[in-house]
Amino acid sequence: MTQELRRSLGVFDAVVIGLGSMIGAGIFVALGPAAGAAGSGLLLGLALAGAVAYCNAMASARLAAHYPASGGTYVYGRERLGPFWGYLAGWAFVVGKTASCAAMALAVGSYVWPGQAHAVAVAAVVAMTAVNYGGVRKSALLTRVIVAGVLAVLVAVVVSSLGSEAADAGRLEFGGDVSAGGVLQAAGLLFFAFAGYARIATLGEEVRDPARTIPRAVPLALGIALVVYAGVAVSVLSVLEAGELAGSAAPLADAARATGAGWLVPVVRVGATVAALGSLLALVLGVSRTTLAMARDGHLPRALAAVHPRFHVPHHAELAVGLVVAVVAATADVRGAIGFSSFGVLVYYAIANASAWTLGSGRILAGAGLAGCLALAFALPVSSVLVGTAVLAAGAVMYAVRRS
Repeated sequence: MTQELRRSLGVFDAVVIGLGSMIGAGIFVALGPAAGAAGSGLLLGLALAGAVAYCNAMASARLAAHYPASGGTYVYGRERLGPFWGYLAGWAFVVGKTASCAAMALAVGSYVWPGQAHAVAVAAVVAMTAVNYGGVRKSALLTRVIVAGVLAVLVAVVVSSLGSEAADAGRLEFGGDVSAGGVLQAAGLLFFAFAGYARIATLGEEVRDPARTIPRAVPLALGIALVVYAGVAVSVLSVLEAGELAGSAAPLADAARATGAGWLVPVVRVGATVAALGSLLALVLGVSRTTLAMARDGHLPRALAAVHPRFHVPHHAELAVGLVVAVVAATADVRGAIGFSSFGVLVYYAIANASAWTLGSGRILAGAGLAGCLALAFALPVSSVLVGTAVLAAGAVMYAVRRS
């Protein structure tokens, strides 16, 4: 059973799915660790992450127009560079993003009911898997609601911060704590928040007129997200010193408190919960489609390539991903142990840029994206690089054993 999926997504839904992946829980927590690395150079790190993401987005959009199938860079690497590179990209994505799924589920649990975070996390995984099982149109409709709600919360934070007496533009100036290494590391830490811009490329088999839709949707989703992130970062930095921001586990909530808008703190909490659900929904979508593509080629059990005859979704892959994520979320606390996910995602997009280089045109952006991905990947904390490298090496060994 390897039928094709149904093409039902237009430009608007494609943009919304991309935003649902990016405007997620990351923006509620990522500013703190990034500020710890870059200090007052946080905005430089954000700009660098956005620039690398733009190069990657252009590469993904061009490749998706040529290969409008499920799987994203797994397909592009396989077709342009060879089976091993496609496999490596798929492996990095599936393993890294499965951990991210569990982390997002645990984030929901921590916000909703801290004392029963694991139980709530499993319930969240079951709910989002059920939505995805009902068809990509249902997933897109729910994502619209989530994105609208999260954007409303972020706008409230920006307006409250910039309009308060606590705001001070002097906090945005660069100090002596800025270093090239710190800015690079901050960009690497922030990059994962941008990683959803090409989610629609992963769902390429479900997009109407992909040669036209995907190249329009990917940069549009990325552009909107970058504007939102810049607005949030500027507003929060104008209220909190970089040092305060670095020590904050919930920077947006702390910014709301600093402005005296106590009513906004629970709203931010709800927004973070909804954002985590949106990220989880989009992540399960992306992982299941890459799993489908790898199963079609025999890198994963071929039963995972089955497509539901009514809902036209890879239902075996979705159920398998949901089960694995639920087990991990129920038994482990991976929120602090998924640094390798950023490393894996950067390797994934490095392969996308290398694939785009072989298309002939657009080589300047592809080369810049490739160099940027590798620079950010190896600027991450040493533990993240070591764990990420070990995960990729394990995947390579499995590939070699299967081929022998």
